[in-house]
Amino acid sequence: MKKKILYLDCFAGISGDMLVGSLLDLGWSEAELRGGLDLLGIGDEFSVEVSRQDRGSVMATKFDVHLEGGHGHQGGHGHFCEEEKGHGGHGHGRDFLAIVGLIAKTGLPERVKERVVSVFRRIAEAEGKIHGVRAEEVHFHEVGAVDSIVDIVGACLGLEALGVDEIVGSRMVEGSGTVRCQHGVFPLPAPATLEILRGVSLRQVAEEGERITPTGAALVAEWASSFGEMPPMRVEKIGMGAGSRNPVGRPNVLRVVYGESEEDEDAPNKVVEIRTNLDDCTPEEVAEVCRKLFEERALDVSVAPVTMKKGRQGFLLIAVVREGDARKMAEVLLRESSAFGVRWHPCERMVLERESVVVGTVYGDVSVKVGKLRGKEVKRVPEFEACSRVARLAGVPFREVYIAALAQSGGSGG
Repeated sequence: MKKKILYLDCFAGISGDMLVGSLLDLGWSEAELRGGLDLLGIGDEFSVEVSRQDRGSVMATKFDVHLEGGHGHQGGHGHFCEEEKGHGGHGHGRDFLAIVGLIAKTGLPERVKERVVSVFRRIAEAEGKIHGVRAEEVHFHEVGAVDSIVDIVGACLGLEALGVDEIVGSRMVEGSGTVRCQHGVFPLPAPATLEILRGVSLRQVAEEGERITPTGAALVAEWASSFGEMPPMRVEKIGMGAGSRNPVGRPNVLRVVYGESEEDEDAPNKVVEIRTNLDDCTPEEVAEVCRKLFEERALDVSVAPVTMKKGRQGFLLIAVVREGDARKMAEVLLRESSAFGVRWHPCERMVLERESVVVGTVYGDVSVKVGKLRGKEVKRVPEFEACSRVARLAGVPFREVYIAALAQSGGSGG
């Protein structure tokens, strides 16, 4: 079964408005975009404009959001900084839970709602880590402004409308210099951008100015299955999304390539399994190594008790990683654990097609993972993090939320 792939060629960076512009340039209907944005119910706070503009002799689609009071990302590059975007004191800021509540009350498709919230959650977690607070306590001084909500909702609407099955990102490119934001003057990449892109291949070029915004970083980091060269695909459409600035030397555009995979997704895909034995680590140290591997985008990590030489009790740690990540992951193990050596071997795996749906329970909405084999649904499993979050907010045991979500979804629990 073939799948539709969207390759994000971020050779000049990425922002939310550039992604929306590129999807419109692919042929996504502007009327459909406007209709979806009307469902937000805050149309009195913004208007949008779509135009064709030249960027370094390349014609691209420019998507602009104009806020009530004259502010918006048309004058900047659509990043977090309230000093640049004029969000301070204009009443457009919303905290994370307010954004979740806003999206929940809209008539947007459920998958779009889920995608929007997951992008904002990624940003909230990054900001929370920077400020030393929980994601739920983060107030979006800048990204919560209306123009960024519109960018993220617009991008998620476009991905849904185009029927994208998989997103692949290129190596990320950021400019040089400094940026003034809520945290003060910082060197690029901006603090939130860098945190969001943790584990993603990033290259900085000697070209002045921000090229990757936190919103753009969150969109690609949340949805890209991998980063690197364009995967084997039959190219059907190419879209160009224009950024706000028009610098000399590198066209300020996001190029997206839409097409069909050349490989059959039912065929096994190649991965690498890395193993090492640990006999002088505490359980806490092993757990921290596993956390680090997942942070670096390992596909799976497992630990099993083993008996080693001289009858010592130890751990067998196994990490499953993408082919191109094997050496990097091996170095993580050597650096972060007590291991003096690791071994790995290539293998193949076969996985179910996956998608996420949202079901309503008496405790709140919960995302459920759906597994399909050759297009036929074979199982539904409530997402652990979603159940855990709803359980905490409702003040009930995790198991109650999980069972309620399983019953509402008609799932088997895997």
